[in-house]
Amino acid sequence: MSTPTSPTVKPLVVEELITPQGIPTPVPTNRPIIITIDGPAGTGKSTVARMLAARLGLDFLDTGAMYRAAAAIMIDKNYSEEQAGELVSEVIGADMHFDWSQDPPTILAWDAPIDHRIRSQEVTDAVSFVATLSELRQHMVRKQRIIFAQHPHLVTEGRDQGSVVFPDAAVKFYLDADPEIRARRRIDQLGLDPETMSLQTMCQRIVERDRIDSSRDDGPLVCPDDAVRVDTSGLGIEAVVDLMIKHTMAHVADLPEHDL
Repeated sequence: MSTPTSPTVKPLVVEELITPQGIPTPVPTNRPIIITIDGPAGTGKSTVARMLAARLGLDFLDTGAMYRAAAAIMIDKNYSEEQAGELVSEVIGADMHFDWSQDPPTILAWDAPIDHRIRSQEVTDAVSFVATLSELRQHMVRKQRIIFAQHPHLVTEGRDQGSVVFPDAAVKFYLDADPEIRARRRIDQLGLDPETMSLQTMCQRIVERDRIDSSRDDGPLVCPDDAVRVDTSGLGIEAVVDLMIKHTMAHVADLPEHDL
């Protein structure tokens, strides 16, 4: 797969983006706006998306949590991979949604929080299969578009947000990083013991997840042609968010009103 050329980011005077109190100026919210962030596991998407949303005064959607919740349902209800149709029906019946009064929003199934289940290693191992189910992906895409209709000032992160779910988004980012760095971040994120989960093993798992995500027929992991590609390997979270804010504010300022 060839690497698309990232759009040129207009040079900015940083002071133009900052209020006198040192807080970034929120983007206009008098009309809908969506910012998509895609990329593989371990690139910092969730953390960056949440911080970007907070600093721009927007809502934050973690679509990966939706697929992880579906994987947790598969495990807890003892569905096998051969029972994909039954699993999809179960997930649809769970009426998965978020409690937007929480920060970050809490994901619920059957009106009960399920976020305590979604970061376990068994869910991580199952989510790749769940994410390949076309019928489930179509359901998730519908859900995500409904969420945007209800929360029209949104930063959303996942693997197909700018390419499939919101192809007309005004601002798109694609985060990437060296696989070994991503593996180290993943071990830390999941709170795993390095003695029981080696860096090499996690790196192998991440590379295999990339292969599965990039080769599936429905909603494969790709960098949208019009996305700004950001390598987070040598950047701290704050530096990544600052870069994205600069691009967002410059790009939004140049857009005609109807494109927001």
